[in-house]
Amino acid sequence: MDKFSDMAMFVSIVKHQGLAAAGRELGLSPATMTARLQALEERYGVKLLNRSTRHVSLTDSGELYYKACIDILDNVDEVENLIQNGVKEVKGSLKIVAPKDIGKQYILPILNEFSELYPDVVPYLYLNDHISNIAESGMDIVIRYGELADSSLILRRLSPSRRVLCASPEYLAKHGTPLKPQDLVNHDCLVMLSSNEELKTWHFQEQDKKRSITVVPKRFSDDGEVIRRWALEGAGIALKSILDVQADINNLRLVTVLNGYMKNFNTSTSVSSADLNVVYISKKYQPKRIRLFLDFLFERFNDLVEK
Repeated sequence: MDKFSDMAMFVSIVKHQGLAAAGRELGLSPATMTARLQALEERYGVKLLNRSTRHVSLTDSGELYYKACIDILDNVDEVENLIQNGVKEVKGSLKIVAPKDIGKQYILPILNEFSELYPDVVPYLYLNDHISNIAESGMDIVIRYGELADSSLILRRLSPSRRVLCASPEYLAKHGTPLKPQDLVNHDCLVMLSSNEELKTWHFQEQDKKRSITVVPKRFSDDGEVIRRWALEGAGIALKSILDVQADINNLRLVTVLNGYMKNFNTSTSVSSADLNVVYISKKYQPKRIRLFLDFLFERFNDLVEK
């Protein structure tokens, strides 16, 4: 088999997390898949995958090979597209993942506009906060809050942001308004879950003074949109990104409290730790559809935020 076919096979194995599922996609038997993978590893003299009966994972060499395969296959797809349809034709898949609130309020209308301009681009919009390994996720663009440790990825700030504590006017009328962080222990708080971790310790900074408060959770959810909905319904106080709740604040559906403090889910006091960012894999030859969408996203996002 040629190297290009081996690359496509390897990417399919990683995508499906197994040889059998990848074989079904490619129309190959499990025995053929195993033999081809073994031949691939023998060709390079390294182990590319750790394999068990139920799971496969990339070795360090496998991760390098996988990233290179993704780049090469994407480049070939783009070149074929240019040859077949001309430079002006833009087509192919566009996979984006974003938090639910941001995804529905901002990314969805932007993507709808982009799709009208480029109808041959097929968008995939995933709404969740749980992408941990961006390089292996198969996503073209990841929209997320906070800083990034992986220096192999490109991070561009889409919008400055900050965390706010907010509640409905009805809740505050009934339970009172907290005047200092310690007051939160006497309030119903709406707490995020992240990878099954309860984010119930909230961090504050006033000038040079830092403090952490462990709140009393009234409700938990791993979905930021649910937390916002509960706050709107008067269930308690939520720690949210200002971008998620700006429209609610403007329309007096939510009220911010403890405004003199910088707030966060972690101990970082960096203002950028709450910013909204766009993350993508660095590529020497990025598909045109992705370049065009990134330009369109940055152009349109602030227009929507300011409305």
